[in-house]
Amino acid sequence: MQDTRPDPDRILHQIQQQEADAAHVRGRLKIFFGYAAGVGKTYAMLEAAHAALAAGTDVVAGYIEPHTRPDTLALLEGLEQLPPLCVEYKNVTLREFDLDAAIARRPALLLVDELAHTNAEGCRHRKRCQDIEELLALGIDVYTTVNVQHLESLNDIVAAVTGITVRERVPDSVFDNADQVELVDIEPDDLLARLDRGKVYRPLQARRAMDHFFTRENLVALREIALRRTADRVNRRAEKGKDASAGYYTGEHILICLSSSPSNARVIRTAARLSDAFHGRFTALFVEVPGTRELNGESLARLRGNLRLAEQLGARIATIYGEDVAAQIAEYARASGVSKIVIGRSNNRRGILPRPTLVEQLTALAPNVDVYIIPDNLPPYRRHRRAPPERLTPADTFKTLGLLGLSTAVALGFAAIGLSEANVITVFILGVLFVSVCTGSRIYGAAASFFSVLLFNFFFTVPRFTLQFNDPGYAVTFAIMFAASFITSTLTVRAQRQARQSSLKAYRTEVLLETSQKLQQSETQDDIIRQMARQMQRLLGRTICLYLADGKTLGRPTVFPTPDAGTDTAPYITPGEQAVAEWVFRNNKHAGAGTDTLPGAKCLYLAVRSQDTVFAVAGIAMDLGGPLDVYDRNLLLAMLNEFALALERQQAAEARNRLFIQARQEQLRANLLRAVSHDLRTPLTSISGNASILMGGPELLDEKKKQQLYTDIYDDAMWLISLVENLLTVTRIENGTMQLTLEPELIDEVAQEALRHLNRRSAEHTVTLAVPDDLLMAKMDPQLIVQVLINLTDNAIKYTPAGSSIAVSAQRSGETVRVEVADDGPGIPDAAKEKLFEMFYTAQAKRGDGRRGLGLGLSLCRSIVEAHGGQIGVRDNNPHGTVFWFTLPASDTPSAPPQNGPAVLQKCVFSDFA
Repeated sequence: MQDTRPDPDRILHQIQQQEADAAHVRGRLKIFFGYAAGVGKTYAMLEAAHAALAAGTDVVAGYIEPHTRPDTLALLEGLEQLPPLCVEYKNVTLREFDLDAAIARRPALLLVDELAHTNAEGCRHRKRCQDIEELLALGIDVYTTVNVQHLESLNDIVAAVTGITVRERVPDSVFDNADQVELVDIEPDDLLARLDRGKVYRPLQARRAMDHFFTRENLVALREIALRRTADRVNRRAEKGKDASAGYYTGEHILICLSSSPSNARVIRTAARLSDAFHGRFTALFVEVPGTRELNGESLARLRGNLRLAEQLGARIATIYGEDVAAQIAEYARASGVSKIVIGRSNNRRGILPRPTLVEQLTALAPNVDVYIIPDNLPPYRRHRRAPPERLTPADTFKTLGLLGLSTAVALGFAAIGLSEANVITVFILGVLFVSVCTGSRIYGAAASFFSVLLFNFFFTVPRFTLQFNDPGYAVTFAIMFAASFITSTLTVRAQRQARQSSLKAYRTEVLLETSQKLQQSETQDDIIRQMARQMQRLLGRTICLYLADGKTLGRPTVFPTPDAGTDTAPYITPGEQAVAEWVFRNNKHAGAGTDTLPGAKCLYLAVRSQDTVFAVAGIAMDLGGPLDVYDRNLLLAMLNEFALALERQQAAEARNRLFIQARQEQLRANLLRAVSHDLRTPLTSISGNASILMGGPELLDEKKKQQLYTDIYDDAMWLISLVENLLTVTRIENGTMQLTLEPELIDEVAQEALRHLNRRSAEHTVTLAVPDDLLMAKMDPQLIVQVLINLTDNAIKYTPAGSSIAVSAQRSGETVRVEVADDGPGIPDAAKEKLFEMFYTAQAKRGDGRRGLGLGLSLCRSIVEAHGGQIGVRDNNPHGTVFWFTLPASDTPSAPPQNGPAVLQKCVFSDFA
């Protein structure tokens, strides 16, 4: 039988494509780009706005930087302007762009000056470019302005040219991804003339600017940089438009190392430019060493700032752990196919003993990788570390005293039996080793080393039992003994620390692998959410809030508090916190504590996303703990990716199931239409035709002919009644309205009742009933089992020739009763046996009455038998024929009221019937 069902995967793809086509169109960004203030960017933007307004576009000036330039201010006339947002900061009223007012007004085109501006505290975003990104996501076109010195990757070059470090910067991705960039350019001499005439700044301010930033040499250099950057953007967009198979990618992989060095930002920018030039991949590697967690103050702030900078410039962040930084970098470079390493020349203060620099070690460990060295001319710096708290406990103190006492006793025993002082010294060194192993602070090891020297001096040097010594050589002995003890203690503590760090790394890796396994094993959405929250808590030890997306809306939060956080979760589900989560869901970006967007929230909110689809929002409580370190952050993002994939798989499975059901329903409807058009029409036509003959001239028909017509009408009517009964039963099963009343019934009585309802054609066959045990009973709904027996027996009658034998039998088999309907007809092919119990399947065997049938009978039998907790099947009957069998739960109890009440018949095979 040919399968005509629609392909569910194809239907799913069509639906997704339709949804994508119906999705909101992203706004377009146009940047007016210049090399310095005063070149005419705002003027050009306002002129373009008037042209758009004249073309019928809804244009609104969202924020235009207040200028003292009459020509520019004149262009604001005729444009609708949004009032600025006034923010109080340190007793000063600041005028900012009102993002919410712009979203409420929602024009087709919005003008927002100064793309690189940093917003005042209290605004939603830290940077204005983030405001513009939110507007673009809502489908609003934006015109804006920016100067070349504000591009992040060019910051160090501009600083080198002009001697001024620009604080307000914008990620290069905003510039490169803009839909259109218009270079506003004038000659440097013309710009200087405008400055001199006071058309850019007031005279005093203009004179100061011309003496510092606006020198002719600086302007020429900035103009060249702007022209080159614009050309680079054009080239990149042209290459991006090419076919992937003809792409420009040459396989270059650029690697930089993140650190807390002040020069690391310059290294990152240089590597980003190098990656753009080679059209290669760009990776920022962070090597977490034992001292990383001890960073604080400026060093920690620089490290986090460098991490954000690398992300802004398009680097993929990778984190590894190890003691030897050079070895870890070289190993990662070999494993990841790195072709070039960009590194800064270390200008850090060195210790007393010189050691090879990181550059020298990398050159030796990775000789096949090109190493680019960026000089560091900044003053030497020292990393700021917070010393880990030394925990002095009474237990460790008693352990130290006990081990020192034991060492002294053993040493006295060695001296008593005449062993040399070298053995005595070894005993004290061994005691120091045990102290370092058994205690939790380095102080105990150092103290044990010091007191071991004193104990040796007191008990074993002449004069004894004093801290004096006569032999000057003992001074050297004491020094060597103290050095050996101290070095042994230090190495032991370091080994312990490395073991703890290795254990932590193994734990984190285990959490990540376990997350993947548990999410793959989760079958429902609730299981996925619960497993994900548990794994996030294992990694971070913080309260987790999960918001699950339901289509285009974000659901209510589910809070998973840590055991030590108590049950007060109200601060994490306030309307303000939920608003931040809603913003993350709408904009597909991170926000909350520790970010530049809505940083006042108590939680860090991360989008659980796959490409452009947000499946959930995860909130991590940050109010009771410090910011996430780099390693934990990367692991968390990896876990969220697994979370998104699990939700995507689960939703895709549900969508495929819905589509399969829909396709199944379409097939069922088609079969029902076929039944109406043929299987119902044929007997109705026969009935109406025979009735018409009887009504038209009964006197012309003899008695035998009349009886034949009466019989045909009766048989066709009974066939229709049987068909309608099956259809009604199917409908009741589908609606869940049919209930089973299970009672112990005699098999013999039920079978005899079924055989009394066989159609007239049963007279052409030999139908026998064999139930050896007259008291054989089974738990059943007798009315439904009668219908099963009628369908099975009638099926044997229809598909066997006249004169065939049909035997109905029943016998007990353990805890079940097995009922069989056997015939000696032509049998059923093996290929058809697998589909016999499917709805609307009809075998190709020729029927005696010429009717095909709907294929409902056997499918209905299976549904009823399985609802009784039994099984149904078919096998060959030797030497020929077919045996249909089914089982029912056996019962030894006489007929009595049901004990468990009515049972609802399950939708076994008709769940997609409509």
